[in-house]
Amino acid sequence: MDWKFAAACLIGMMLSTTANAGDPENTILLQLKDGTVVIEMLPQVAPLHVARIKELTRQGFYDGLPFHRVIEGFMAQTGDPRGDGTGGSGKKLPAEFSKEPFVRGTVGMARAADPNSGDSQFFIMFAPGSFLDGKYTVWGKVVSGMEFVDKIKRGDSAMNGVVAPPPDKIVSMRVAADAKK
Repeated sequence: MDWKFAAACLIGMMLSTTANAGDPENTILLQLKDGTVVIEMLPQVAPLHVARIKELTRQGFYDGLPFHRVIEGFMAQTGDPRGDGTGGSGKKLPAEFSKEPFVRGTVGMARAADPNSGDSQFFIMFAPGSFLDGKYTVWGKVVSGMEFVDKIKRGDSAMNGVVAPPPDKIVSMRVAADAKK
């Protein structure tokens, strides 16, 4: 597909979803193999996490990263440059827990046992997960394209969702305001 045509389609799609997603500066366009997922970021809920996600996105950090842990009926996790769940960008963030519930389409920050260990890894919920409420940082929600998230290759439930090679990957991730340029 021609890059200029693809960019024009992406901009058109972004503009048509702006009413749903709000401010383009706080909207992520997550391109997957099957289509574009529009994520509304929630700076009023998790300002530090949103700022860091935008910073990494603008650096191209997420482009090509795998969905390394995908659990049917739960979530799809990505954002690890090592691809095995042990890596990150090298900058830990303090937890920003809130009353935002983990429902289908919620985007949350992955972390280790330490609540203040969120870095670059995040996950998108396939279904509600109230057991995460108030224990993980919510920084966004899918407002369009959840059907493409649903098509991400699942991992092995016996191995805590580890995805056998080759895993699905993020094609590209952009802040919507930048896609207009």
